[in-house]
Amino acid sequence: MPVITLIVTLALLGSLLYFSLRIVREYERAIVFRLGRLRSTPKGPGLFVLLPLIDRMVKVDLRTITLQVPPQEVITRDNVPVRVNAVAYFRIVDPKAAVVQVENYMVATSQIAQTTLRSVLGQHSLDELLAGREKINALLQGIIDVQTAPWGIKVSVVEVKDVEIPQSMQRAMAREAEAERERRAKVINAEGEFQASEKLKDAALVIEDHPTALQLRYLQTLLELGSSQSTTIVFPAPIDVLQSFLKPRGGTL
Repeated sequence: MPVITLIVTLALLGSLLYFSLRIVREYERAIVFRLGRLRSTPKGPGLFVLLPLIDRMVKVDLRTITLQVPPQEVITRDNVPVRVNAVAYFRIVDPKAAVVQVENYMVATSQIAQTTLRSVLGQHSLDELLAGREKINALLQGIIDVQTAPWGIKVSVVEVKDVEIPQSMQRAMAREAEAERERRAKVINAEGEFQASEKLKDAALVIEDHPTALQLRYLQTLLELGSSQSTTIVFPAPIDVLQSFLKPRGGTL
């Protein structure tokens, strides 16, 4: 009988010790409630003791959490329907507030992120959404961070990932981009022709003041024709050179 009593006592002590000892990792904290009342400071990291049937522990992870915001249907300020999803990075800076102030901080943060995403993007046009992504990300991060601060949550980054545009709008944007490229090509071509005409005018003025320049240009043209691989060469002859042959001996042409 004493042996059985000893075994039962040891078993009870072992069970008591098993349910009393708790280990919390370096990136975790334990919020302890004693008879329903919150203890003053979180426990951890390391080993600590709980009173069985009296203390209840809730673990909180302090690492940065990645929250995928589900795709949201948004109507932009210029009445374009888009489908947008985002990702948010946050961490818990006050474990007690994350447990006491909100029932489920993950669900609450996700809902805040979704409503804020729809609200903010609805105040911007499609061009701003596509071109001003950094500004919108900073605005989303600031709004969500302020709303989740009472829960002991710090939102560090919010990034808009994908913006899905209707096919009709994509075709319209492609046509607009093509028209813009054609316009720029025509402007560049016109500017090139204008600059070329200016250079030709300058060259004509130089030749007018210095007729020898025309002869030099003529010799250069002959050199370029001689280096070509063509079988037929048109030989240009200046009028002033031919006049000596066309002039009759007894008079003028």
